[in-house]
Amino acid sequence: MPDRAKILLVDDREENLIALEAILSSLDLVPVRARSGEEALKALLNTEFALILLDVRMPGMDGFETAAHIKRRERTRNIPIIFLTVVDSAPDYAFRGYAAGAVDYLTKPFDPWVLRAKVSVFTELYNMNKRLAEQASMLRDRLSGELPPGAGDHASVLPELSRRLTAVEDELARVRELARKSQDPALAVPLNDLSDRVTHLRAGFDALS
Repeated sequence: MPDRAKILLVDDREENLIALEAILSSLDLVPVRARSGEEALKALLNTEFALILLDVRMPGMDGFETAAHIKRRERTRNIPIIFLTVVDSAPDYAFRGYAAGAVDYLTKPFDPWVLRAKVSVFTELYNMNKRLAEQASMLRDRLSGELPPGAGDHASVLPELSRRLTAVEDELARVRELARKSQDPALAVPLNDLSDRVTHLRAGFDALS
């Protein structure tokens, strides 16, 4: 079984972290807590995350500053960030959030179903990207003739590659439909990027077959 995707929850208030974990408990993922921006940056040093839920208003390093550090690091700059803040925040908070690199911005109290749906789609995109990277690696090995011992002859690998790639294409179509129904503009860029990767991998496989 593949490792479950990890989601970083960043909030200085314990009750908010507990609430977030409860909302996400039905999803197949691993929530990881951070009580400050500094804790979040430490967690990101050694752990790979599918998504970050980041509170804006925290003492010390606030959400905007934390996001700026995340986006400056090569290792973490592509992790999607959803900002969370209370409804009476300054009117420019949403603009600052998007300017800091957030893919979305939700005000508290937010609809648990909406948050769960957004996290679910971003987690699925992350898992699909991981699987796609594995298929691309297999294809590169096939092209370079460096398949590991025990992988079988080249002809036997191609059907397995085709099966896996078709599964990714089918899953991408399903996620695209979910995104269309949700009408969430935050999903457009990651979905298009993933579609391009799938298209390029399919073209390489078709040329090889």
